[in-house]
Amino acid sequence: MTHRILADVAASITELKANPMKVVSSACGEPVAVLNRNEPAFYCIPAEAYEALMDRLEDLELVALAKARESEPGIPVSLDDL
Repeated sequence: MTHRILADVAASITELKANPMKVVSSACGEPVAVLNRNEPAFYCIPAEAYEALMDRLEDLELVALAKARESEPGIPVSLDDL
């Protein structure tokens, strides 16, 4: 059976357990597919990449919310009322 690996760098769980920082640094900031019996078990990503991913997801959620609300009627408010 074939498996899709969504990373350019792959390592076994044994390699990761032996020296996790070496595995992460060998990917030069990119995700690492961690394999168990030649199947992807999970992905290991650096903190900066994870933070960028979370920021992007938040942006996409905000865009979806704005699009869902764009057809709602507006409420006129004057600056003096604020």
